[in-house]
Amino acid sequence: MRKDGTAFDLPIALGLLVATGQLDASAVDGLLVAGELGLDGSIRPIRGALPLARSAARGGIRALVIPEGNTAEAMLVTSARLSSAPVLRGLVDALRAGALPIALVPATRCEASDDALDFADVIGQPVAKRTLEIAAAGRHNVLLVGPPGAGKTMLARRLPGILPALDESELLEVVAVHSVGGLLPPGTAPSRTPPFRAPHHTISMAGLIGGGPGPRPGEVSLAHRGVLFLDEMLELPRHVLDAMRQPLEDGRVVIARAAQAVAYPARFQLVGACNPCPCGKADDSSTACSCSAADVERYNARLSGPLADRIDLHAHVGAVALSALGGLNREERSEAVRARVEAARECQRERYASLAGTRSNADVPGRWLLAHGGIGASARLVVEQAADRLRLSARGYHRALRVARTIADLDGVADVSDAAVAEALGYRGRGTA
Repeated sequence: MRKDGTAFDLPIALGLLVATGQLDASAVDGLLVAGELGLDGSIRPIRGALPLARSAARGGIRALVIPEGNTAEAMLVTSARLSSAPVLRGLVDALRAGALPIALVPATRCEASDDALDFADVIGQPVAKRTLEIAAAGRHNVLLVGPPGAGKTMLARRLPGILPALDESELLEVVAVHSVGGLLPPGTAPSRTPPFRAPHHTISMAGLIGGGPGPRPGEVSLAHRGVLFLDEMLELPRHVLDAMRQPLEDGRVVIARAAQAVAYPARFQLVGACNPCPCGKADDSSTACSCSAADVERYNARLSGPLADRIDLHAHVGAVALSALGGLNREERSEAVRARVEAARECQRERYASLAGTRSNADVPGRWLLAHGGIGASARLVVEQAADRLRLSARGYHRALRVARTIADLDGVADVSDAAVAEALGYRGRGTA
């Protein structure tokens, strides 16, 4: 298999030194080496250091030699033996002396966080806030519909602030994908905050799903274990939006090329935002909408039925009166909301401890939920009666029950009530007011 990339600079240099008799072959025996070389001999950071460290930890490798700028991420794999040096000459001198330079714990700086983005900054919008709280508690997909300037983007960007921090296994998964994608700045400590990706609506299919030379992970993979926010979602071409259907269902994306096929994880939480019509004024009582019925129908048709069926929560975000913006802020802070979300997630971790690959209500198989999820006969009857009226598919039926289970978890109760089911069903229609 043909290899390419700057990570081969360092091993090629060592190979040439061995081939020309300047370095003994036994000095590099059993080493896994990767690094880019500068013209001054400096060893520069590369992409994919964490996956290399995980490979080295499986055994058969004496040590992994990587650039110093990659040691912070590679040290997340505690069982891997690491070595690093700042320049080629220093590494060669150490190898000639029969010793490997030990990789030291780097002085790292923390990534900038979005802690300043607080739910309390959003005035009003109780329905949208409740929707995002449910979405965070069960890891459900959301669509926010409302006129321009109503606060859809403001709300979505505050969602990471109410999400639980990544655990050890999730952090390793996220850092591995971001390392391959080249998103880890050298000398930066990986953050436990779930990733938040917000690509522009002009993004290409390859940019969203993945591809290109390599191929490289797309936004659906870079948002793994976090949030993928698509502002102006219906401005994306329909075929690009529909390409997310399989990753949303399977939690992974497979990029096939003539020579190889690469699978990347893509278990992300989709948050979309769109206007109610092309001009965005359909819900604005102060301005008349200029769109014809055909315009609105074409605009809404960009969200296909199968993709809409995979969105659990639809919420209307209405315009806020200007008089309310200058009043006393009594809105609930993100910290209080996050406490409820974490408690609900803990309930789900305990409930699904025996289910491999299931961590939240959004992941649980529908059949298991019906049998063991506290869905009583009365609650099930409410969903069945609403199925015909709302034209629920089998997928929509199970997704409504998953949302109801999340609402019950937020309430701290074991059984799903009729009220929880009714609230969950209220979010199935687009633009719930």
